[in-house]
Amino acid sequence: MYTVKEVAALLDLTEHTVRYYTDKGLVPNLQRDEHNNRQFDKAAVNWLLCVKHLRHCGMGLNDIKTYISLCQEGDATVSERYEIMSKQQAAALAQLEEAKRRVAYIEEKANRYFDLLMKMKSENPI
Repeated sequence: MYTVKEVAALLDLTEHTVRYYTDKGLVPNLQRDEHNNRQFDKAAVNWLLCVKHLRHCGMGLNDIKTYISLCQEGDATVSERYEIMSKQQAAALAQLEEAKRRVAYIEEKANRYFDLLMKMKSENPI
């Protein structure tokens, strides 16, 4: 079992975010100890990891909650979950392409500055 602090460190989330996600009901069957502190087993950690990835793809919390509810309903919802994941896959691929464009832009700028520095250095040798 993991504490909020341990899960936050493990998943590179803030403790506040971990608590917020659990308060929103995004971690099914979350266990608590005798002092009502959240206790995370492997399944709970996996739910949080799923939430983290879906959030980073731009999925809203209400949509994530819907997805989690569908997961809990079992095999009857596989086609709905597939559609959700297909849509998120497309969104993630679009984000990847945009990130590649940003990297190319920055690379081009850095190369220009490097060339300029080299030119300046050759024109003014020490």
